[in-house]
Amino acid sequence: MKRVRVHPLPLEALPQAEVMLVVDVIRATSTATMFLEAGAQALWLTAGLEPARALKQNGELLAGEVGGLRPEGFDFGNSPREAALAELTGRTVIHATTNGTKAAHKAAGLAREVLLASLLNAPAAIQLASRLGSDVAILCAGKEGQVGMDDLYTAGVLAQGLLAEGFEPVGDGVQMALHLAQKPALPVLKASEAALALEREGLGADVDFCAQLGLSERVPRLLERRGPALVFG
Repeated sequence: MKRVRVHPLPLEALPQAEVMLVVDVIRATSTATMFLEAGAQALWLTAGLEPARALKQNGELLAGEVGGLRPEGFDFGNSPREAALAELTGRTVIHATTNGTKAAHKAAGLAREVLLASLLNAPAAIQLASRLGSDVAILCAGKEGQVGMDDLYTAGVLAQGLLAEGFEPVGDGVQMALHLAQKPALPVLKASEAALALEREGLGADVDFCAQLGLSERVPRLLERRGPALVFG
């Protein structure tokens, strides 16, 4: 039996899964997808800024955010629009964010396969996850310990696709996500706290970018650990 679950938050005690799709649609997993789309050869995800800074030794680029804004000394913020315009062929990007990269580290302790999913790569992520296992969980990063409507919506879109691939929904988390995903993407994302915070910083255009479905076929996949970093490619 093929099953799909949704975890609205990366809580302390979560069950293991064969495959885990990590979602931080506004903006970490959207930005990670666009870094690969722009030619990056690898993404190193750290759970904090200081491990990211310490890893920069051989020409790697730093990307991340604090309060939605680019940290001092970093090459990039956490904007998928900025990532899409970068020329990153052959480069390694070290990525650290408030919620998304921490959720990826949580997933790495729970699943054999970890993928970074967003609306931008949802169709490709659905297909890859369905090939990699029959027990799929979707882990929402949330926003600083609170459920994020934007992530739960994206989880619903992913779950819809997995149901079309023959997966059975398990638990209330997936049912909530599926109900939310019946609405159009952009109004739901714009009403989320993550989007409102970006609007206050003048970065609302990132929300419109993140709401695009199927823009990329790149799905960041966990390859290995490298010290405090998870290596995705």
